[in-house]
Amino acid sequence: MKKRLAAMLILAMTGTMIFTACGSKEEDGKTSDGKVKIRFASWDEAEDVDAQQATVDKFNAEHDDIEVTLEAYGGEFDTKISAGMGSNDMPDVMYMWNYPAYAGGLEPLDSYIEGEGADYKKNFYDTLWNYNSYDGSTYGIPIGFTTHALFYNKDIFKEAGIDEPTNDWTWDDVKTAAKTITEKCDGKKGFSFQMKPDPYDYEMYLWSNGTAYVNEDGELEGNLNSDEAKEVFSMFQEMEKDEYAVATEKSGTDEFRSGNTAMYVYGSWSINTLKEDEVNFGVVNIPSFGKQPSVSILSSSGISMSKDSKNKEAAWEFIKFWTSEEMNKERIGMELPVLYSVVESEGIMEQPEYAPFYTMLEQSSEYTPASFIYESWSELSENLSLSFERVFNPSAMEDPSEVLDEAAQQ
Repeated sequence: MKKRLAAMLILAMTGTMIFTACGSKEEDGKTSDGKVKIRFASWDEAEDVDAQQATVDKFNAEHDDIEVTLEAYGGEFDTKISAGMGSNDMPDVMYMWNYPAYAGGLEPLDSYIEGEGADYKKNFYDTLWNYNSYDGSTYGIPIGFTTHALFYNKDIFKEAGIDEPTNDWTWDDVKTAAKTITEKCDGKKGFSFQMKPDPYDYEMYLWSNGTAYVNEDGELEGNLNSDEAKEVFSMFQEMEKDEYAVATEKSGTDEFRSGNTAMYVYGSWSINTLKEDEVNFGVVNIPSFGKQPSVSILSSSGISMSKDSKNKEAAWEFIKFWTSEEMNKERIGMELPVLYSVVESEGIMEQPEYAPFYTMLEQSSEYTPASFIYESWSELSENLSLSFERVFNPSAMEDPSEVLDEAAQQ
């Protein structure tokens, strides 16, 4: 996981390897004192890297035969991973999410998973395996995730004199509440959404209304421009036109934090920030369109192994450590736990700000993002972003039906 970064800190390779052990040199995948050398690439930055380094140090202290070196690529993660694939210089282990793009350079992990016994795989939430697999093979072990949910400001609802949202709300309920809040609360809007949302994320609204960008054969026509898809785009545009919703430049978190909007849909990333700012907020499931339960996209992070690693057994040992119950617990607050055992032991489902994200996880198990289906996803994503702006930018507000019909012809 999408998704939210501080200032960049890069501890990367520049042709000379970085080692944690003083005076050690790498030779055929081993240090001078005989330890197996493992390179681990992360996309994190700043204080997150400090926490990761401390965890790597802990692993190294517990293993006499393996030494792991952290390489923090930050904002250059994709560039460095792609370059490593092209030059046969991949790290042994790396964070991963874009499996369609990188599966060719990754080691299938199914045999490793099977070797741990059935209980190992069953302890992970099932839906997460769908997002860490590609073309029938598993390429990543889940580390963390977030679905999306509806955040609402309790104080604003109280000011408007209306009941707070519940898990069974529909979008009609949202529109009714948003209109009342805008009319009764001076200077406040009832709802906010992104003017140019990430196309990967936005597909969840189409799923919730019984459609998708593409079908299982990757066809846009009749899917992206289906009546159900047009209904979704029209609904958001109409809320904006009627001025009880606002399309924001960013995620909507800033407007929500400042008390300018009463509701928005987002991932769990903002929970800690909202708590620090002492915002009196609640979280419920994404509203439905009334036809079926709502569905959420997943922003999921995994950890993968290079298919060219010379030390795959040691790499797997580190992967198991990084995805263990202990590490799942340590990352609570930074990301949501992926293990049933940790969710139970830590009482996660008893915490109302977290429980909806797991409900949305369970409701979203049968859906595959278009990025895993459509061959030219990067091109489609760019075109969809332009379409979103044409529909939701206040200076444009083009007819959603015409825009989607055009987009489906590419």
